[in-house]
Amino acid sequence: MMKRLSLLFLFSLLAFAQDYKLEPIATAAPGLPAAFASAIDSHGYRVVGPSGPWCEVWFRTSIPTGAKPSDPAITLPIAQGTLLGVIRFPNGGEDRRGQTVKAGLYTLRYSDFPVDGAHQGVAPQRDFALLTPIANDADPAAMPDFDKLVTMSKTAGTGHPIVLSLETPAGTTFPEVTKEGDHDTVLNVKVGSLPIAIIVAGKYEG
Repeated sequence: MMKRLSLLFLFSLLAFAQDYKLEPIATAAPGLPAAFASAIDSHGYRVVGPSGPWCEVWFRTSIPTGAKPSDPAITLPIAQGTLLGVIRFPNGGEDRRGQTVKAGLYTLRYSDFPVDGAHQGVAPQRDFALLTPIANDADPAAMPDFDKLVTMSKTAGTGHPIVLSLETPAGTTFPEVTKEGDHDTVLNVKVGSLPIAIIVAGKYEG
């Protein structure tokens, strides 16, 4: 029985490896405005799914960090509104809430979701990246507060801001795509000295 379970586990890992893979990108993000050129790394990562390229991510050359908040639910030492990078969906996509994300280039900005009834239980950690169409986010140095960032993200035409969950990577291999739980695909990278993991595809199980 144990041998059979081990084989099933191995086959499931192999199936996931076939479903999602990571490819390097040696060129800058297409359509990146000049204001962002010096802040965003010219090399990125492409996550390829069963139907082809799913998303492409270019992080900042260095993500500013500070003291980690005392709240144990906050895992990353990043200030509200900080630009993390940009993400491109070449063929469109969706977030973990099932919202449709139109094809195009978006900024990724850091935010902690508030401690209130509306967000209770959405994730064990409070760290998220909110996506905004890059045409509606002109200043890479801006630090929008939570409400402003929510408004910016909704300019994508969604009823809820487009969010991707962030966390500290479980492993120490970078860059790498891993599976978390039954549904989530995680991009694990190291930006400068900061390890960061972002769930780029998956489904929220509420």
